[in-house]
Amino acid sequence: MSESEITREVEGSRGRYVLHRDGHEAELTYSIASPSLIIADHTGVPEALRSGGAGLALVERLVADARAEGVKIVPLCPFVNAQRRRHPDWADVFQV
Repeated sequence: MSESEITREVEGSRGRYVLHRDGHEAELTYSIASPSLIIADHTGVPEALRSGGAGLALVERLVADARAEGVKIVPLCPFVNAQRRRHPDWADVFQV
């Protein structure tokens, strides 16, 4: 697995995390419901990055930022919700 960078972009009430690796881009998008609540609505990972943990890396960054900023996450995205269930130690940042 080569080095990857995750960036965060926010425009208005929408945001996304973007991971770039080996010329491919994966993303996790979210909506900002309030200053203390975001809705994770979509994770898109191209086939070339699916076995490399790109999706998990995006969710880990989302969780880390939510903790640091005191924000709760509504896991509307099925992938984010599945990762939430696999990581009970993340329960403090999810609102279900």
